[in-house]
Amino acid sequence: MSSHPVLVVDDDAAIRNAVRDLLEDFGIPVETATNGQDALAKVAQRVPRLVLLDMRMPVLDGWGFAQALRETGVAPPVVVMTAAADARRWADEIGAIGVVPKPFGIEELIGAVNRYST
Repeated sequence: MSSHPVLVVDDDAAIRNAVRDLLEDFGIPVETATNGQDALAKVAQRVPRLVLLDMRMPVLDGWGFAQALRETGVAPPVVVMTAAADARRWADEIGAIGVVPKPFGIEELIGAVNRYST
């Protein structure tokens, strides 16, 4: 398993912290970001093995983050985390490799991280 962290990007502190705590309970290192701009700064410091990305956020949303990430030439896999009915379409729009619908279960989240991590 990679020592690089999973980057959890969500403007909702309760979701961000719950995902972080859950993944860390399973021994998975985690970094968090409150929006796409914050996430880009974290990626510049250390490329994550996976990005769990909310789409609707202030400052820089998921679409803007994905575009800016592509422009850096860094390509960690991205999984969209959203409650939106359009989740699959949104994931396709940004080139994400998967979707974890909110609300999600523990097995669903850990399964996605294990399946999609590099």
